[in-house]
Amino acid sequence: MITRPRTVTLVALLLLIALVLLPLLAEKFTVQFATRILIMALFAMSLNLLVGSGGLVSLGHAAFFGIAGYCLALLSPPDHGANFWTSLPLSMMAAGALALVIGALVLRTSGIYFIMATLAFAQMLYFLLHDTGIAGGSDGIYIYVRPDANLFGWHPFDLEKFRDFYFVVLSVFVLVLIFLGALRASLFGRVIAGIRVNERRMRSLGFATLRYKLVCFVLAGILAGLAGYFSAAQFGVVNPDMLGWHLSGAALMMVILGGMGTLAGPALGAAVMLLLELGLQSLPAAGGIDLGKHWQLPMGIVIVLVALYLPAGIARRFGEADE
Repeated sequence: MITRPRTVTLVALLLLIALVLLPLLAEKFTVQFATRILIMALFAMSLNLLVGSGGLVSLGHAAFFGIAGYCLALLSPPDHGANFWTSLPLSMMAAGALALVIGALVLRTSGIYFIMATLAFAQMLYFLLHDTGIAGGSDGIYIYVRPDANLFGWHPFDLEKFRDFYFVVLSVFVLVLIFLGALRASLFGRVIAGIRVNERRMRSLGFATLRYKLVCFVLAGILAGLAGYFSAAQFGVVNPDMLGWHLSGAALMMVILGGMGTLAGPALGAAVMLLLELGLQSLPAAGGIDLGKHWQLPMGIVIVLVALYLPAGIARRFGEADE
């Protein structure tokens, strides 16, 4: 008899094989859509590090996603791509630095005040970029050429090719998944989980809880910046909407849908939401209502049903335990 953990492992292995084979068998649109899912999965996983692991619900997480995209746009010359090996770490560092500044301020609050503080900072950045001429204003900035992976004359991959871009994002996704799995099993992960359950007790045991939460906040910001970098590179444009609260809210729904506190749940939630969005946008008109145009209505109904019948998330339905 195969135990449930072994079944989950087998399913994960088969899914990984399918993801590797996908660009070899599918057409361009499918591969690009799968790339988008992986990028949003990275973003949702970064938010889950805050929400699921640390119990810190943020509505301003998109600020780190967007700032990394802007960093790539500003580093990209108009006639050729930015160097991948320098622009990627610089964009992640920019997101991490922003997270450090914001986190040092908002982590002194808790509960609804923390939620509103993160939202306030993100919205301030949004309106700063939207209502001023900084970085293109409301129109944003176009990235005409994707980053160049030239490494001392050697090109290991070409991001202008959609298959190469997919494999790079897939590799990053797997590495981040392994990193988060190791992190949650480490002492740091256990302390963060303990802070989520009872911060006073962890403080009485001698742990500097504020410091741990700040490191968690910065790590989540860096990973969100990683996702924002690849999103900007894929679509070739950045604008203030990348920092908007609606994107933070969408990522939060992905985390809840997939399962807060689970390792693969946020990625599963991202895949389900984006596939639902694609399917619902293809719905024909019925009863005088263009369901495809107003796809948010059936999407909302689906999310309500999942919240009612799968309150712990989809991942736990298939046996993944939380931390």
